[in-house]
Amino acid sequence: MNDRGRSACLLAGSLVVLVGWAACGPRGEREGQDEFPVLSGEYLGQTPPGAEPEIFAPGIVSTGMYTRDLAMTPDGNESYFGVAVGGFTVIMQTKSQNGRWTKPEVAPFSADPRYMNLEPFISPDGQRFYFLSNRPPAGGDLEPDEVGTWVNQDIWVMDRTGDRWGEPYNLGPPVNSDAEEYFPSVTSDGTIYFTRTPEGTRESYIYRSRLQNGSYTEPERLGAEVNSTISQFNAFIAPDESYLILGVFGREDSRGSTDYYVVFRDRDDSWSGPINLGDRINTPRGGEFSPYVSPDGKYFFFMSTRTRSPEEFPEELTHSYLEEVYNGPRSGNCDIYWVDASFIEELRPVSQ
Repeated sequence: MNDRGRSACLLAGSLVVLVGWAACGPRGEREGQDEFPVLSGEYLGQTPPGAEPEIFAPGIVSTGMYTRDLAMTPDGNESYFGVAVGGFTVIMQTKSQNGRWTKPEVAPFSADPRYMNLEPFISPDGQRFYFLSNRPPAGGDLEPDEVGTWVNQDIWVMDRTGDRWGEPYNLGPPVNSDAEEYFPSVTSDGTIYFTRTPEGTRESYIYRSRLQNGSYTEPERLGAEVNSTISQFNAFIAPDESYLILGVFGREDSRGSTDYYVVFRDRDDSWSGPINLGDRINTPRGGEFSPYVSPDGKYFFFMSTRTRSPEEFPEELTHSYLEEVYNGPRSGNCDIYWVDASFIEELRPVSQ
């Protein structure tokens, strides 16, 4: 998470409230409701989208809270996503058990209110869980004035043990450093892509580190084809390393302040340069900085801050309508959208 994402996250945390599991309706009517809908099948039982983006799991995942960063196990039976509310930033989890999805809850490793956790990513083989955390290294602690702030950003990992995740541990150098490292994404051969913000700057760049003999090599900052401005971040790498989707700020072809771009890679490790994902995905609001493609490659998930269109407005505003907007998706906070991912390869240049 870079400075822009951090500021938006903290602002959103001061505005939103915890909501129930209905997609809309006054909060008072939902208080005390424990009943959770029966959800079965792939993708939390949601009807897959087509060529136009749709909100993912409205009222279940996208609830009106500041929601972003989806990750799934390769078998599709576990889903994780990030939520920010009231100064807390956590990773939520929901699992398919006996054919039925559980109600989303804060993941146990993310439950300590002193620390912020976000940006989950599960390796293509399902054996490692990467995420951003500002928790201190083992045996340390944050200073009182650091609690609830985005200091000490590092990439943390958990290994799979049977049907559960092990204890989190800091990925360590050379990936983690005195700078800020965040938004991990990993290929099938273990290569990790991540964002680094050099110490003392507001710049952010995409780095890559190869896994060799069980250890990571010294990270390399990718070239100008990927790092085309002083601010690009939160990059998703395809498992076969054939393309990279990232948020970029400050390009002339942007629809807003930050847009999603794709950069294609060929077998010679040459990159195409950033290609804007277009008006279906990007908006003038600039809240686009959390991309993810499902393990089966079928769907592109992304965060967006888009709101309701003027055609949906009532003739007169009422308190109940404002409460409905406040407590549901498209309230101006971040929601997770999904769309058929086939359009990504259609953007690949002929030369690639």
